[in-house]
Amino acid sequence: MSGFDAGSWVDWVILVARVAIVFLALLVAVMVTIWAERKVVADMQTRLGPTRAGPWGILISLADGIKLFFKEGVRPRTADRAVFVLAPLVALVPAFLAFAVIPFGTSIELFGREIPLQLADLNVGVLYILALGSLGVYGVVLAGWSSGTKYPLLGAVRSSAQMISYEIPLGLGLVAVLMYSGTLRMSELVASQDTIWNIIPQLPAFLIFFVSAMAETNRAPFDLPEAETELVAGFHTEYSGIKFAMFFLAEYLHMITVSAVAVTVFLGGWRGPGFDFLPWLWPPLWFLLKLMALLFVFIWVRATLPRFRYDRLMRFGWKVLIPWGLVWVLATGAIVVLPDVYGREAFFRWAAIAAGAALLLSLIAPVFSRKEEVPT
Repeated sequence: MSGFDAGSWVDWVILVARVAIVFLALLVAVMVTIWAERKVVADMQTRLGPTRAGPWGILISLADGIKLFFKEGVRPRTADRAVFVLAPLVALVPAFLAFAVIPFGTSIELFGREIPLQLADLNVGVLYILALGSLGVYGVVLAGWSSGTKYPLLGAVRSSAQMISYEIPLGLGLVAVLMYSGTLRMSELVASQDTIWNIIPQLPAFLIFFVSAMAETNRAPFDLPEAETELVAGFHTEYSGIKFAMFFLAEYLHMITVSAVAVTVFLGGWRGPGFDFLPWLWPPLWFLLKLMALLFVFIWVRATLPRFRYDRLMRFGWKVLIPWGLVWVLATGAIVVLPDVYGREAFFRWAAIAAGAALLLSLIAPVFSRKEEVPT
């Protein structure tokens, strides 16, 4: 075997090893997140939570996975067999693939090669994530339709309307940051936050993105597609065994992925204080700590807020998040372009006047919009 062939084989082996390590790390992250959610919610409700499987019940997710893997799968007679089997894969695969462009550390040297801690550094990384996020709704819709019963179909219709609606403000939140940073590449987004994280100048965009991400991942208080009290279990009512486990896994994978995107785009990615001791370890550690903080917020919101009523959920998306997202995109464009045209001093003076006028109008508006009470 020539030297060129040997080198290419080594590159292929390293690539396969990187993919396998990230895949296994995501599976472990899902199990830990499920355990953490049960434990944190139990603490907030003054309960014990999981205590049986493993120390502190940390193996409860593994036990549930093994149980579901060996559980018999049931399929309704009215179901479309091919689509019924395909739907969980359609929901699960994009959640794994979306993580491929997330940089979770600096490069390390191994076997004389510099290996980046990122599977693929695409020049359209943000568009890649948005495209795969849009594919997730297909798995939900196909699962509800192929089940052949009414409650899964209702859950699928709810989910399609909700996820398509909240994709718009989620994209607007990212557009504002992309305009501010001037790049679509995830690694360059991290590099642009060397001095200041994007969450500080782009706080409204972060709030719009994070709230929309909760709705996109069907997390409480936006978990209307499942709505156990109304629709039994929503779009996956007829699923059991390993197919149900795949939907469960996809939901938590989406939650981890959108949290990783928020860390990369808004929180500086893997950036943090470094030390001379094991310098390659600190960037992934800072990335992991930031990821855990956002996942804790997901869990905290679930334990705190009640579920939205469906009409209010749609109204909040279309009448609050989308208008504010458009306004902030326009404001970001003005912040990026106008200082170069009119000068920074003049721009900030007029920006302060406009902000004061907007604040004054927001304080006065409720006085004129207050509805008269109807006597009973």
